[in-house]
Amino acid sequence: MDVSDSVAASRQRVVGFADVVRIPLRRWRIVATVAGIVTLAALAYLLFFPATYRATTVVVLRPVVTDPFTLPSSGADRAINMTAENGIALGNDVIDSTARILNRDPEDVREALSTEVPTGGQVLRFQYTSDSERSAITGANTAAETYLRVREDIYKQQRAALILSYDNTIKSVTSQRLSAQKELPSNRASSDTTSPRTQAMLDQVSALNDQIAQLANARAKVISADLSPGSVTAAARAPVPSSHDAAVLYLTAAVLGGLLLGAIAAHAREALDRRVRSIDQAADIVGVPALGVVRAAGRHGESAAAADARYVSLAVLKWIDRHPDRALVVLSGRDDEGRTTVSGNLAVALAEAGQDVTLSATPETHEELKRILFAAQKRTPPRPRTLSPSGGGLNGSSPAGGLGRGGVGAPAPGVTRLQGSPMRVADPLPEVKATSNDPEATLIMETSAGRSASSAPIVAPAPARPAADLDGRAPLVVLLGGGVVRLCTLGEEPEIGVVVVDAPPSDIDERGVRAAQAGVAVLVVARDRTRNTELSRLVDRLRSAGAQTVGFVLTGGRGA
Repeated sequence: MDVSDSVAASRQRVVGFADVVRIPLRRWRIVATVAGIVTLAALAYLLFFPATYRATTVVVLRPVVTDPFTLPSSGADRAINMTAENGIALGNDVIDSTARILNRDPEDVREALSTEVPTGGQVLRFQYTSDSERSAITGANTAAETYLRVREDIYKQQRAALILSYDNTIKSVTSQRLSAQKELPSNRASSDTTSPRTQAMLDQVSALNDQIAQLANARAKVISADLSPGSVTAAARAPVPSSHDAAVLYLTAAVLGGLLLGAIAAHAREALDRRVRSIDQAADIVGVPALGVVRAAGRHGESAAAADARYVSLAVLKWIDRHPDRALVVLSGRDDEGRTTVSGNLAVALAEAGQDVTLSATPETHEELKRILFAAQKRTPPRPRTLSPSGGGLNGSSPAGGLGRGGVGAPAPGVTRLQGSPMRVADPLPEVKATSNDPEATLIMETSAGRSASSAPIVAPAPARPAADLDGRAPLVVLLGGGVVRLCTLGEEPEIGVVVVDAPPSDIDERGVRAAQAGVAVLVVARDRTRNTELSRLVDRLRSAGAQTVGFVLTGGRGA
């Protein structure tokens, strides 16, 4: 692999908008797994975790005023410090009193109780969470009432201290007034009333009386003040919402969230697992042009794959004409990239074009290849074939058909394999007709003299298979239109003629690369399955072995 190929193989592919949708659809197992895990987690939460009930009690606070029936001064409705009130609501006095009433541990009450303070309002919301509806309602209402009682007790303490201060001040002023009154003359004459000293003492007593009156008035206002800090406007009551009320919403959110997480996981897996996504990307890695695209047989049917293979065969036929007697070795890195489908349909397409094809494959893939060949024979029935007098074979071919590398004689072109001893043909040479589409059927031989109405066709029955043929190495011959496909085991293909080799995966078997040294390699690349590193490794192996690569076929695509 040269430097340009290495750069092309390591080039990052641009991800478009279509890939955003296509990648999760292609890796739907990852998306489904992640979505299933998240949904199961939500179901486990709903089934195995007990429901929790949260009750809410609303308390409206108000400032303490002496006359609740008069309009407050400016800003009196905002005189309450809600931050301080929230601290008192969650203070030790409220928590301890609530815990004693509910007969619970203070720490449990602290964890279950919470408050909310709306912005710009004088409202406290007490929320209490419990495992039962009744206890949640009781906890919220008890906490709110306890807060109001604690706050009122604080106001009472403040009022008592203020009243005590007023009493002490009034007592002191009263003592001063009594002292001033004692200094006044008891039996003063009318002339003494206008003396400056007496007038000053009278003014002092009058001022002290006014001060006492003001203090008494202020004390009376403090005593008459309403110390209630607020009231409960919305007590908690049934029904109380629980954590399981929105089960459908939780499951829906779990499914949607799981799909989103699954799509993210699919894109992450895509970034870590770089695979061939297009025919241009494969061409950059392989370094040779594409021969075509073969669609997946399971999705579009056998006919679609066969039609694609016929277009691939058009490119291969040009190479066969220039390089006869060189095998076409169909190679892939792994065994799940559609290599056998390409090999079988390529051999069928060459046979339908009139070629005498030998299809060589490992025994593990013979059943799949037979299915492809028999399906092709139903689509393209064989035409009648004549036995040439000069060559002794069908359509002028050699009667032996060439000896394989394993030393086993292959049937002549166009001859269906006979399960028995070879036939003896007397002069004149007969004409052989294939009267059935079944490649295992008995041949009907008719001589030229037997074409008259008085003579009947001579049927050569198929006797029991001899012991020499029980090894199963005799090739299967399938007639397709004007051509023939012989299916044999890998290593028993002939030295000459059109040979298509369905090589085993190169990752586990080197026989395919060895066969490509004497022939030419046709690589099979599976879209969305073949990894870039695997394809690069296969190309390096072929180049290291000195094998020629004529092109590659992309499988699993949508057509060329």
